[in-house]
Amino acid sequence: MRDAVDDFLDQWAAQRSDLDLDAMGSIGRILRLSRLVSGHLKDYFAQHDMELWEFDVLATLRRAGKPLTAKALAASVMIGSAALTNRVDRLVARGLVVREAVPGDRRCLHITLTDAGRDLVDRVVEGHVQNQRKILSGLEDADRDELGRILRTLLVSLGDTRVSP
Repeated sequence: MRDAVDDFLDQWAAQRSDLDLDAMGSIGRILRLSRLVSGHLKDYFAQHDMELWEFDVLATLRRAGKPLTAKALAASVMIGSAALTNRVDRLVARGLVVREAVPGDRRCLHITLTDAGRDLVDRVVEGHVQNQRKILSGLEDADRDELGRILRTLLVSLGDTRVSP
């Protein structure tokens, strides 16, 4: 079985036979896969009048089970503080989260799901899990397990660490 990346690699090999293209093939597949998966996820969330980033923030708050500081939330969703402020502002405007002062520290705010935010993420997450299963349905169970192991190893090797908000 061949994919689009194989064609690109063949073209490179014809032009530059001196290059070792193994890494290019893997990285190219990761990038193409990211785009394809993102498209499927965006389509799913659009059906619920949401964007992927909105679900990411709401789901992070929901799975934490408690309010999070902006710093902890930003670290978990892997964005900077300015981007987080913009996203939280938009979620506040939709009535999905609120900012609350941290007792004893007026400089620090907690981001908290509203009832509407909790209801939305709880309603959407079940279909999201089903959609993810559908995206990976081309793989056998053992292949999904192996893919998870390989991706975890690569993430850790690149410095991805556990985030426990």
